[in-house]
Amino acid sequence: MADNVSKMKIVAWSDPESRTEEGSMFVQINPETYSQKIEIKYSDNQAQGTSGKLPKFSKIEPQKMDFELMFDRTGVVNGATAGEMGVDEDIDNLQKLIIEYQGDKHRPRFVSLYWGTLKFDGALETMDISYKLFNAQGAPLRAVVKATFIGSIEDKKRVAQENAQSPDLTKVRVVMEGDTLPLLCYKIYGDSKYYIEVAQANNLNDFRYLQTGTKIKFPPLAS
Repeated sequence: MADNVSKMKIVAWSDPESRTEEGSMFVQINPETYSQKIEIKYSDNQAQGTSGKLPKFSKIEPQKMDFELMFDRTGVVNGATAGEMGVDEDIDNLQKLIIEYQGDKHRPRFVSLYWGTLKFDGALETMDISYKLFNAQGAPLRAVVKATFIGSIEDKKRVAQENAQSPDLTKVRVVMEGDTLPLLCYKIYGDSKYYIEVAQANNLNDFRYLQTGTKIKFPPLAS
């Protein structure tokens, strides 16, 4: 859907999972640039017995995208006729699509942004509108919209992303031939010293011998 789109398209959904479309619009003028923000949070917790202070992964924040969109009804843009209302109708349509409150969902709609190779799913976080050039009746003929969208992915996808390598979440591994508990601890936690705690958590009387096919639970590390 994102391929060969000449104008940026905004599609509104009732929720991100059902993907029930509730409206869409093309922007009048494509943005000259857009920016993407990716943020990873770390905690300052330090393990006992260590002297260094290493960042400890906490979570991945939703991505953010910043766009600057222009709407023009001065007559200089092809296909955009000048009218008594100026750009008020354009701005009203945009706000109804992405800001209007859904009573049954208790929130505004989710949106998808499509432009060329870009496909971004999320929701509006902030919108600043600057009005410029006015007709004789005082209606604005041009508006610049600065919008920030915050990324939104389904809970299952988010858990899968954050669970990939985090030592702060319980994991279960199936013992393969040649596996030892210290080796598995090293793979999970980055240190083999936690094998005693793991043995206790799994009620293992003899951690030196692991039966192939056994499921071993690796609990979160204590802060």
